[in-house]
Amino acid sequence: MQKNIYILLLLFVFFSSCTKKVTTEVYQNKRDNVINLHSKVKEIGTEDVLINRYSQPFLLDRYLIIGDYVSKDSLVHIFDKYDFKYICSTAFLGPGPTEITSFGSVCINEDDREFYISDYGKQKIFTYKLDSVLSNPLNYIPTVKVNLNQEQIPNRYYYINDSLCYASIITPTGRSGFNQSGAIWNMMTGKITQLKYTHPEIEKKRVNIAVSIKNKTFVECYDHHDLMTIYDLEGNLKCNIYGSKWNNKTSNKQKYYGSVIFAKDKIVASYSDGRDNFGKQSRPTTLLVFDLKGNYLKTIEIGYNILEFCYDEENNRIIMSFDDDIQLGYLELGNIV
Repeated sequence: MQKNIYILLLLFVFFSSCTKKVTTEVYQNKRDNVINLHSKVKEIGTEDVLINRYSQPFLLDRYLIIGDYVSKDSLVHIFDKYDFKYICSTAFLGPGPTEITSFGSVCINEDDREFYISDYGKQKIFTYKLDSVLSNPLNYIPTVKVNLNQEQIPNRYYYINDSLCYASIITPTGRSGFNQSGAIWNMMTGKITQLKYTHPEIEKKRVNIAVSIKNKTFVECYDHHDLMTIYDLEGNLKCNIYGSKWNNKTSNKQKYYGSVIFAKDKIVASYSDGRDNFGKQSRPTTLLVFDLKGNYLKTIEIGYNILEFCYDEENNRIIMSFDDDIQLGYLELGNIV
């Protein structure tokens, strides 16, 4: 009889452990595995091309595409991604039918070798076919890909196909306010499906996103909260990752996460602790590296003020734009990530 009771107790413990709920709330108060790679960052020269203070790198085939967000002339500059030699510029600012009035964002379509530019002034997304741009950059005439909905505007998005994009969506709230959130967007029908989970303690949401079809993962990193949220591709919550500065208050004077990307099977996000030594808002100077479950792995100290960055999978390096002494640079990852 006693033996049977013992067996029953063992079975109870076994099945209890098997059905134990996996936590979705992860708190990381200590991220101290820091590697300083400032000296390993190599500058990318732009020759005689003048690129303004705020820019963002993208990759398409063998080309590095730089979006110049405050240019008064050409908005896109194309370089060879291997030797960084300048090739051409296109997408001109202006009121004309083939020009961009208010430059919103760049999105890459690798399969069709084209990129898209959002024009918030005309409320349209324009198509730029890479090969045609390269052959005639000054006189290229873009075509309209889609008309935008003024009530829900895709800020930045990842193109999978015409009926599936992952986007950060801006929704106006009142005269000057807005909210921002991750969503699944059908570009052709205009249908926007908000992610199934939204954090209950955050009212004013500002996020950057990244998506990996290969790793079946969607990530939101919060601008003004020390928080990263990881979803599956259907928008179901996997986990919230809280840093040591987490609170549910909103302050535009504090900056935590910047851009986020996938590099191999890792999540890499630029990060700042919110304030510099003088109490002023600080740009991220470090990259945090996580695995796909959100486990913290390491901190890479870049030592430059990071604006935006992308991952060059073929050459296993990160290409970055900076608000610093150098404007563009790259870091060879090797075995770091």
